[in-house]
Amino acid sequence: MSTIAEATHRSRSHRRVRIDGWRWGGRIFLVFMLLYTALPMVWMLITSIKSGFAAMQFPPQWWPDQPTLASYQKLLDPQNSVGQDFLRFFWNSLFVSTATTILSVIVAVPAAYAFSRFTFPGRNFLFFTVLLRNMFPAVIFLVPLFILMRAIGLVNTHGSLVLTYLTFGLPLAIWLLKGFYDNIPVQLEQAARIDGATRFQAFFLIVMPLSAPGIIATAIYSFIGAWNEYIYAYTFLSKNEQLTLPVGIQRFFSENTTDFPGLMAASFMMSVPVVVLFLVLQRYFVRALTEGAVKH
Repeated sequence: MSTIAEATHRSRSHRRVRIDGWRWGGRIFLVFMLLYTALPMVWMLITSIKSGFAAMQFPPQWWPDQPTLASYQKLLDPQNSVGQDFLRFFWNSLFVSTATTILSVIVAVPAAYAFSRFTFPGRNFLFFTVLLRNMFPAVIFLVPLFILMRAIGLVNTHGSLVLTYLTFGLPLAIWLLKGFYDNIPVQLEQAARIDGATRFQAFFLIVMPLSAPGIIATAIYSFIGAWNEYIYAYTFLSKNEQLTLPVGIQRFFSENTTDFPGLMAASFMMSVPVVVLFLVLQRYFVRALTEGAVKH
């Protein structure tokens, strides 16, 4: 008996060591990924508080002797041309991203619900056709979409960007929400219908509150995609007053020199809304991804 007990104890100890090894390996990997993603942000922030001369030093100065917020003051001051341009670009990006997010949710919610709840001819074919667009890189559609926007008179307008971002954001938004609706029991709607609710009332009062994490995740995805997009904004917009932040930031580059502290300050401020949005709503985003991927 003692031999069996010793063997069992040895087996459990070996299993515990092996499990602990995987756990510590995972922790080390997470720390490495955190450093990999955070260090560029830290270096960007440090460079933004340097003077122009300190930012160009080689070997690089890891921490400035005299930190300064002059670059941020310049960007946020509407009295100078740089501040006026930056604030205009910021509001342009905010308008385009917000409009894209609202329209994406308005279109994706009923579309995903229809794919999840209704059966109609060509349903599966249409659903996979919607996803087919994501198989191709966005640059393939650049020329056709520019010709289309020019034909309908939307070049140099924010409407061209909103329509384009909807084209690329809706397929994944619909797919994400459909997986979420599939996990909401249809019996809940049936019970509401028995109690006298219409289909719309059952959807609005029962399904919508339960699908809030999926809707929030869709909104986050749409906002981030529109906020960071560069290629189409660079192609469709040429007027200075219409530019968005990803395109407007290139104004810090000139033929003879580059304002690296100003560029890093603008880049850091551009990343702040996305980071704050994700940190505030991350639990909804993770919940939507997990619940939409697992069948109950």
